[in-house]
Amino acid sequence: MMAIAMTLEHYFQRTGLPYELVAHPYADTSLAVAEQAHIPADKMVKSVILEDEAGYVVAVCPASKKISLGRLYHQINRRLRMADESEISDLIGDCVLGAVPPLGDLYGAEIVLDDSLLDESDVYIEAGDHEELIHLDADSFEQMMKHAEHASFCIPA
Repeated sequence: MMAIAMTLEHYFQRTGLPYELVAHPYADTSLAVAEQAHIPADKMVKSVILEDEAGYVVAVCPASKKISLGRLYHQINRRLRMADESEISDLIGDCVLGAVPPLGDLYGAEIVLDDSLLDESDVYIEAGDHEELIHLDADSFEQMMKHAEHASFCIPA
């Protein structure tokens, strides 16, 4: 049975954005998910929870790249660091660690989006566990990210 985090399910019910739920064999990293689901790593959205004294930020980028905290600091002027796993569990209670969707605003966090994802015709985001993805077309993803701050902070992995 395929499942989706309740927070996400309510979001899609409220917004009416079209999506497709895609099952894949268990994988616990974004790159492994892309491989298991047979999708390009550039289309697999990786959400990384960062923090500073002002709060949490979900950095959203392709699984094929890694985040440069230095570049991110120079673009949004925040000295962010990786959030502590125990704090992440409290923040995203209906999602499994490592399967965080990019909708940080639903969980009380800000979002910063690496603009390279906007070049994709479609993307896949985590559904909240390690066995399902949500497939979105570019328009739906852009609508989903309408509250995100835009930057260019990813570098080749």
